[in-house]
Amino acid sequence: MLSRILYLPLILPLTGVFAAAMFVPALHALYLDDHSVAQAFFYSGILGFAFVAMTGLSLANRSKKDNSDLENLASLFLAYTVLPLFLALPFYEGLETTSYLNAYVEMVSSFTTTGAPLFEADRLTESLHLWRGIVGWLGGLVIWISASAVLAPLNLGGFEVTARAEPGQGEERFDRFKRASSAKRITRISQDLIPIYAGLTFLVWLFMVVANEDPLTAAILAMSTLATSGITPLDGLDGMQTGFYGEAVIFLFLAFGLSRLTFSKDSITSVNSQLRYDPEFRMGLVLVLAVPLLLFSRHWIGAIEFEEQENLRSAMSALWGGMFTILSFLTTTGFESAAWAQSQDWSGLSTPGLILLGLALVGGGVATTAGGVKLLRVYALYLNGRRELEKLVLPSSMGNASGSSRRIRRQGAFIAWVFFMLFALSLALITVIFALLGQDFEAALVLTIAALSTTGPLIDSATTNTIELLDIGAPAKLVLCVAMVLGRLETLGLIALFNLRVWRA
Repeated sequence: MLSRILYLPLILPLTGVFAAAMFVPALHALYLDDHSVAQAFFYSGILGFAFVAMTGLSLANRSKKDNSDLENLASLFLAYTVLPLFLALPFYEGLETTSYLNAYVEMVSSFTTTGAPLFEADRLTESLHLWRGIVGWLGGLVIWISASAVLAPLNLGGFEVTARAEPGQGEERFDRFKRASSAKRITRISQDLIPIYAGLTFLVWLFMVVANEDPLTAAILAMSTLATSGITPLDGLDGMQTGFYGEAVIFLFLAFGLSRLTFSKDSITSVNSQLRYDPEFRMGLVLVLAVPLLLFSRHWIGAIEFEEQENLRSAMSALWGGMFTILSFLTTTGFESAAWAQSQDWSGLSTPGLILLGLALVGGGVATTAGGVKLLRVYALYLNGRRELEKLVLPSSMGNASGSSRRIRRQGAFIAWVFFMLFALSLALITVIFALLGQDFEAALVLTIAALSTTGPLIDSATTNTIELLDIGAPAKLVLCVAMVLGRLETLGLIALFNLRVWRA
């Protein structure tokens, strides 16, 4: 079974891709005359290529039997758990002042696009920051491709709520993939999505460089924006040279984390595929506009005491800070606007971190790089609640839980509720484990939500007490890694993976 998993789907190709990617920070470190870091990445890349070559030769004579969808899911699970051991090697050798466990946690955090702040920004060299950004960017690309190539055929990752999971709905659209092998399906989807992903990243970088941002900082922020990883070489976005313009560029491209329809139409079955009719995108826009306005009105009332309500520029800055930060945490990126703190100073009030925790739990769109429960599942539950209220008023009325949305299947609300309960149980269990390992309740809850929603910056933004990840202990760090992988693959995916009945079917 292990050799079959290693053969084609993800492990060997990803190892080769990351081995090649290691030469980028190696060349960058060599350019900066940082020879120890350059050697760490160069030799690790050579080691990765040697592993791929030897493993490929050992499997060359085996019969080329296509992998099942569950084996693809198993290889994806191994990629998130085993591959970071290799990714941590150059990071550990390049930093030289940390343990291998810390380097592993950092790579799991980056690869799952969590972006948990393990090290202070000034402790890492530019090349190490670049490697974190590359790992996060490739991790976002993996989930973009895996959503259609691995999760969609199994009706997981949010696809279980969509209309394509309805019996008789998804076959016509995906029958060409059923005739194709697993490898061909992954290759075809990769060819479609990689140019889009790389092109959008290049546009973000170009816009920021034109605005006089440092090229390396612009590259890392561009990769973090598309991957929604929240990885940055800065202590905060207030350190950007582009200021408001840079935030505006990031804000524009964070919209790709709200709905898959912003870059692909492979998750729908209805004819009407326009973005303006997509429930995820519309719900995301409502939250991005409504929550900042509520905070803004609360801030405005607080500002009356300080007689600053006439300061229009400060008010608009506060409103922008709210909109940017809300969208950032809704897409589980975790960037804070430079005006976020200014809006609180302007009003004299502090915005509770509970709002950011709630937004991260809701999450972004299905099959995007965003984590969380996902907007479509929340929307399915909303439609079901609205339908139940209609039945209270008109008991004899006809309708269904999916309402007028053609993107949600008829039993979508029930399945979304099952997932929500599993998510809640996972949250409670991991919170208790963190508490048993010595964390207080607030820290345990924040760590759990940050990991399950893949929103690492919550650890700094959602609590008043600083949580030092380096000091939480080895068992807690391993639990954090498990939670991050669980948040990336979701509970339903792991249940399907470890269900022996499914494998025997």
